[in-house]
Amino acid sequence: MLRTLILGLLGATALTGAAFAQGTGTITVYTSQPTDQMDAVVKAFNKDHPEITVEVFRSGTTELMSKLQAEFAAGSTPADVMLIADAVAMTQMKNDDRLFAYDDAATEGIPAELVDPDHTFFGTKLLTTGIIYNTDKVTTPPTSWHDLEAPEVAAQTIMPSPLYSGAAVVHVGTMVQQDDLGWGYYETLADNGAVAGQGNGTVLEAVARGEKSYGMIVEYMAMNAKKDGSPVDFVFPKDGVSTITQPVAILKDSDNIEAAKVFVDWQLGRAAQEQSVEQGYFPILDGVTPPEGYPAPATLTIMKADPAVILKDDQQLKQEFSDLFGG
Repeated sequence: MLRTLILGLLGATALTGAAFAQGTGTITVYTSQPTDQMDAVVKAFNKDHPEITVEVFRSGTTELMSKLQAEFAAGSTPADVMLIADAVAMTQMKNDDRLFAYDDAATEGIPAELVDPDHTFFGTKLLTTGIIYNTDKVTTPPTSWHDLEAPEVAAQTIMPSPLYSGAAVVHVGTMVQQDDLGWGYYETLADNGAVAGQGNGTVLEAVARGEKSYGMIVEYMAMNAKKDGSPVDFVFPKDGVSTITQPVAILKDSDNIEAAKVFVDWQLGRAAQEQSVEQGYFPILDGVTPPEGYPAPATLTIMKADPAVILKDDQQLKQEFSDLFGG
């Protein structure tokens, strides 16, 4: 399914949305997107839709989900829209009947694989997790996940924790479903001295500063840092990358559904997709070119994983990871 998704980026027969929604007033967006990027998103959105005020609460996906669960237990949440790292967390929200079914969302040009069949959430971009390394410290770049297993390499490796990062939940959940990796891979890394930080930002900081030589990270953070002059580079491992789609969804109990629809439609449109490219993301809208220096999506090897298994095993996955790396 994921390989079909990638091929679809280059020209898919997609679902067709109806006319764009209209709305006014204020919406609150809960997001895991970095603060500086989200600020730019809101500014660009308001350029097109000054009639809608956007308030933002930003945190890691895991912490956002915990906050939402606490708010639901208390009776209500101020959130109108969710824009978070992974479809696994969104699937949980859908299963809990917390999402609004937006049947007329503007999905024309979006690969069908990125659209929830019930139209409760929609992928907005494609993010892959691969390997970052410090170019001042590494003379022979890794090409495979297995290159990180060597004791001298593992001892210089840092990764994000699924206890903090939704992207890390998907990545670990994907890696352990691979026959040639599995939990044995993480046990080897732990035995040889690899460590876990919190989110992807901690990985970037550690590798860019030279505290660690290697890291597992979402590609756009590494590529953006490289573009800005940090001594880092990024590898799309030959044995495959995990993927997330940063889905957007409307909360079923939102008190401003119409304005929330406008935000969702905008996220799926060309203006937002071109901004995603500027921010270093693979776009998901047919006809929008990936960022400079990125490979063509169809050339990537995508590791297959069952999101339902990741969701079912979520707590066990976090516990096993914590047992190995702490947290």
